Amino acid sequence: MAPAANALEYGAIITGLGGGLALFLYGMRKMAASLKVAAGGAMKNILARLTSNRFSAALAGAMVTAVVQSSSVTTVLVVGFISAGILGLSQSIGVIIGANVGCTVSAQIIAFKITKYSLLLVAVGFIVDITAMNRKIKHYGSMIIGLGFVFFGMELMSQATYPLRSYAPFLEMLQSLNNPLAAVLVGTAFTALVQSSAATIGIVMVLAAQGLLSLEAGIALVLGANIGTCITAVISSIGRPTQAVRAAAAHVIFNVAGVAGVYFLIPQFTDLVRELSPAAKNLTGLAKIAEEAPRQIANANTFFNAANAAIFIWFTGPLSLFLEWIFPERKKVMGRRIEPEFLDKMYFDQPALALDHARMEILRLGKLVQRMFDDALSVVTKGAEEDLRRLRAQDDNVDALHEDIVAYLSELASKDLIDPQPQKIHQYVMAANYIENIGDVIETSMYKEGQSRLYHHLVLDQATMFYIAPVIDEAGVAFKLAQEAIESPDPHLEQAIVNSKARLRSNIDNCQSHIVMTCATRKDNLDMFKLISEILTSMERIHALSRRIVAGLHDDVDGDQQSELPEIHASL
Repeated sequence: MAPAANALEYGAIITGLGGGLALFLYGMRKMAASLKVAAGGAMKNILARLTSNRFSAALAGAMVTAVVQSSSVTTVLVVGFISAGILGLSQSIGVIIGANVGCTVSAQIIAFKITKYSLLLVAVGFIVDITAMNRKIKHYGSMIIGLGFVFFGMELMSQATYPLRSYAPFLEMLQSLNNPLAAVLVGTAFTALVQSSAATIGIVMVLAAQGLLSLEAGIALVLGANIGTCITAVISSIGRPTQAVRAAAAHVIFNVAGVAGVYFLIPQFTDLVRELSPAAKNLTGLAKIAEEAPRQIANANTFFNAANAAIFIWFTGPLSLFLEWIFPERKKVMGRRIEPEFLDKMYFDQPALALDHARMEILRLGKLVQRMFDDALSVVTKGAEEDLRRLRAQDDNVDALHEDIVAYLSELASKDLIDPQPQKIHQYVMAANYIENIGDVIETSMYKEGQSRLYHHLVLDQATMFYIAPVIDEAGVAFKLAQEAIESPDPHLEQAIVNSKARLRSNIDNCQSHIVMTCATRKDNLDMFKLISEILTSMERIHALSRRIVAGLHDDVDGDQQSELPEIHASL
């Protein structure tokens, strides 16, 4: 009967430990996933505003990571801001340094003795999740559920390991962790395996609270966890933009160098942690250890990362230069098909950031069409056949990039979004469509007009060009206003494009009057009249499409500006 009993006990231990770890990890991921959706947009804005120098960048990184409880989310934000030109590499390293400090908040939360309330948290979170009408509040409910699972998982692991206090083989195995190098390596390997430093630190707290692990060994495991957590960043940077690789490398260098610096001072560091952590003076023996150990482990993690940040914050400049030297920008392979610069699925975890990058790609699309527009008048009115073909070929890149943008936004629409993100996706798709339509107007209608001019050997005199030029200019003004609206929605742009519409109409009337008068005296009057009329019609279509872009984006302006919109919008 004894072997069966032992087998049953081992099974219960393995089940409790494995199930507790699974619940812990699930809770951490659910909590981080909910927070990054509910608070990711606000955190993105904080990072964008509070990163003027390396110190404020570190503070912003710590704040954001403390809220969303995921350094990977912060890293994704950082990479996005670098590619958008909002952050330099030196500032981004400051954010990553701060993120390591922010990550220690999870360990501090876990160290609180509230495991007995874990199922209450699950119940409260569930009620919030199923009763809330607002999606953001639902995500906060999911976050509470995740926090409950974290503490419930801790409780299950604590119960599962309790019998191991008298199991000699297990105690002998733990004795090997008194070797700091072995403990660091185990902490690194386990964290890399589960991809959660919080899980490693949580288990260390459980074992230390049971008296199974010395504080010195626990701190060495925590140091290893700080190296192991870099694996996630390294894996996520594979195949990503150079900025992502540099950010991951900065994370690795920062943590590995910090651990190397503390490794030979673990005994002194342990004494400092004991000195600075609260002591349970009224308790003795195992009860004292159970009360003090979790907070000491959490504090060791915080002290290490805070000290590491305080040292490395002074070297962000040299480190950024080193990373730029080690990881130079990849040379773009020029092919027939244009490739998007800002669209990357790594941003899907942060929909607000993904939308920002989609907007930047749409602006890039606008620049391609702007180039076509700038070339169009001279090519159509006096260009050769080769010039017309070159103008038409430019639209291939426009069509390819438009396809990529729409596909990216369509996939983003299937992700977990909160208001107003679905509306923005619709607005951006429509803006991209209208810009592509403008390219089509140039590629088809104006190309045909140029062909017609060549076929009929038409020559537009200076007087005619004098009347056509203001029409072209006004259409160009409208298109530039549309691109400004994409970059930064503003009701004043709507009023400006309304005014432009009136000027366009006046200029078209003047031009039509001129061609009616002049064509009556020309032998090629009908062909010339058709040519100029088609050019005017094309400009009118481009102006109308530009107005639609501005009108479609009007919901993006600030709330206090909305009162200005209805009357303007009706004029468009």
